Amino acid sequence: MRLFPGLTGPKRTAAQGAAVVVLMGSLAWASVPFYDWFCRVTGFGGATNVAEAASDVVLDETITVRFDASRERGMPWTFTPVERQMEVRIGEMGLAFYEAHNPTDRPVAGQASYNVTPFQAGAFFDKIECFCFEQQVLQPGETVLMPVSFFVDPVIVDDREGQYIHTITLSYTFYEIDLPEEFEQAALDTGN
Repeated sequence: MRLFPGLTGPKRTAAQGAAVVVLMGSLAWASVPFYDWFCRVTGFGGATNVAEAASDVVLDETITVRFDASRERGMPWTFTPVERQMEVRIGEMGLAFYEAHNPTDRPVAGQASYNVTPFQAGAFFDKIECFCFEQQVLQPGETVLMPVSFFVDPVIVDDREGQYIHTITLSYTFYEIDLPEEFEQAALDTGN
């Protein structure tokens, strides 16, 4: 079966080359959303779940959740967990806070990426609300407490791999992003 039956020689080779470029570009464009979907469905790479509400089932068993914070190179904020770890009952809603401070003389926007370790725990770690779902803008000198509410799904205790997880580390990395237009205009209006 010939891909380009009406073409011969160099024209056919050029058309095949162009088709390969288009195919590779399409695959590259689709790879990021596909990988994101795959990680969320499988928990691969420490991606977590998002839940509307806390679990209906709360077990007597507990699990330790550790909190980690880092910043991408060049991010001017300070960013730390308020509490380094907590012990929660499996299925019970936990509430943790992270503190961010903008020491600069300009508004700075940030977005947090996150994961959990061990990576298998991602399939059982459910966030209800999280500062990481939205962009954050801190004004000059501003300090904020940012909450994350979560629970560990009770099915973890019956899972072949999950039953051996006793500690989960929730990690966030903040990186600077472009200031949203409304904040950029407000900064220009005030002379910052």
